[in-house]
Amino acid sequence: MKASISKGNINGTVKAPSSKSYTLRGLMCAALARGESEIVYPLAADDTAAAAVVLAKTGIGITKHVGLWLVSGGNFHQPDTELFCGDSAATLRFMTAICSVIPGKCRLTAGQYLSKRPVGDLVDALRQLGVACSAHEGLPPVAVTGNTLRGGAATLPGDVSSQFVSALLLAAPLAKEPVTISLTTPLESRPYVKMTMECLNKFGINVNSSQDMRHFEVPLQEYKPARYVVEGDWSSASYFLALGAVSGKTTVSNLNPQSLQGDKIILDYLKLMGAAVKISGHNITVKPGNLKAIVANLEDCIDLLPTMAALAAVAGGTSELTGITRARLKESNRVAAVREGLERMGITVKEEENRLVIKGSIPKGAVIDSRSDHRIAMAFSVLGLIAGDTVIEGAECVGKTFPEFWDTLRSIGGEVKITQS
Repeated sequence: MKASISKGNINGTVKAPSSKSYTLRGLMCAALARGESEIVYPLAADDTAAAAVVLAKTGIGITKHVGLWLVSGGNFHQPDTELFCGDSAATLRFMTAICSVIPGKCRLTAGQYLSKRPVGDLVDALRQLGVACSAHEGLPPVAVTGNTLRGGAATLPGDVSSQFVSALLLAAPLAKEPVTISLTTPLESRPYVKMTMECLNKFGINVNSSQDMRHFEVPLQEYKPARYVVEGDWSSASYFLALGAVSGKTTVSNLNPQSLQGDKIILDYLKLMGAAVKISGHNITVKPGNLKAIVANLEDCIDLLPTMAALAAVAGGTSELTGITRARLKESNRVAAVREGLERMGITVKEEENRLVIKGSIPKGAVIDSRSDHRIAMAFSVLGLIAGDTVIEGAECVGKTFPEFWDTLRSIGGEVKITQS
């Protein structure tokens, strides 16, 4: 599908979709808790659907109602078929660890893009804890033999994916011995591990961590069923908050200003760049300002790279976005995708291994290859509404986290036409 975008007058209120990250964590914890849990306001999107299907194949009952999923957990069995995780990296990585406590053997497979994303460090860490598992050359598919999670000590790098740490924390309470996890490099995307620990706590699991979050201790515990309420997603909200800064007054509701989500820092960045930001309860209103360049380290909020690049493209001066190396290992090589898209729109960009230097200017319309990456598609729609005459190829990829994105954009004045490719 293609999204053809014309200049539009943006003004209005949108509701942020529920958090993908919290929905997935809630599902996994509910599956590990014996009894029935409630996931309230879950995100219904491609990634969460993939997780639900995988869990169902391992014996977990999930009944979906509008705004409420009932999860009957704790009764795992060996799946009859492969566990296809689609392109949901969190599902693959979390389930790789969880399969170590499921009876029998599991084989986790991945979609076209996820098959290229690393899982080797997680597999190595699980092996250190006694798990019989393998992944050819550190990539999916992953084979795991259940009931082999002995426990003990594991070490792994902290700068490849925070999901590896979260995955270990999910399974660790059910090991045969207490688990300690040590990181050989500083933990990046630290907020996501804090989110995991927060979710674990809701289901009765406590994790001890050092102040620098490079050492974790997990005693043996049992998950308890819970009523888990999913808050709004700051990552998905970032595109509309950015629109408010560059196009027209925009209010985004359903956002928790005290959230642990790392992408909440978008508010600080918008203020530093000169946008007018107002917080009223769970509503965030952003008005355009005379945006100026910014220097920002994104290592703890790496999903904001496309949004921040779009803002930098129209800000006065030259911006520097650092801490971006891991963005090359997402649904696409986001560093290259951002540079290529900005250059097509006439913006001067210098790409380095861990830095993008962007000289703000007036973007022009262009054809943007989303690379089937939802965050690339959504971020460049922001610039498309400024420049007009822009086409986003692979527009259907927004279904991964925000299926209603294009309709939501239209609801506040976005001129968007969806056609088949």
